[in-house]
Amino acid sequence: MEEKTKILLAEDDINLGSLLTQYLNAKGFETDLFADGEKAYDGYMKKRYDICILDVMMPKKDGFTLAKEIRLTNTKIPIIFLTAKSLKEDVLEGFKIGADDYISKPFIMDELLFRIEAIMRRVNDSSEGKPNKDTYILGIYQFDVNKQLLHKGDTTIKLTTKESELLALLCANRNNILERNYALKAIWKDDNYFNARSMDVYITKLRKHVSDDPTIEIINVHGKGYKLIIT
Repeated sequence: MEEKTKILLAEDDINLGSLLTQYLNAKGFETDLFADGEKAYDGYMKKRYDICILDVMMPKKDGFTLAKEIRLTNTKIPIIFLTAKSLKEDVLEGFKIGADDYISKPFIMDELLFRIEAIMRRVNDSSEGKPNKDTYILGIYQFDVNKQLLHKGDTTIKLTTKESELLALLCANRNNILERNYALKAIWKDDNYFNARSMDVYITKLRKHVSDDPTIEIINVHGKGYKLIIT
């Protein structure tokens, strides 16, 4: 039997927390609900979780503080913030701490489910072209994520940091849509117009880098983002 994804949910609104817990469990997750930041941290230290969903405004310990403490013990566990605020400063603060995503209240539960599944796909990376977490095989190319190198036979291309980060996201979502806003927030920390135009330029550069292999495509998905397709 496949092991269930374990979710730590920190939400001080008991009604909302209970609804989310029931919903996520019904969708096949194993969800533990904590009513404040201190209880959530104690729970986190006692059990292994795969992803954390943290309300920003909580008694005893707010979501940002809790996230910082969790990050001290695990730098890679995915974190989604739930916030009643949509202020740019709060969103940026969350991404500075290392959030993978955020969702503003009120929200549709299916939207939260979609975000969780998208993040877990990236984390688990079931792509056949990934021999290990640091290397991707893309047709005739081999992409070394840590060294930011794209190899093709005896030829090596040194990628810029943003080229490498963007290609890594595309690879982790191979044959699936990489959401435009997610990529902007993950790499540029802000999805404003100028950053969006900058990302378009980097997508064009990446297409040129892999242009020697006709089986590789980086396509635009109108209104959504990009998709790396390898046939």
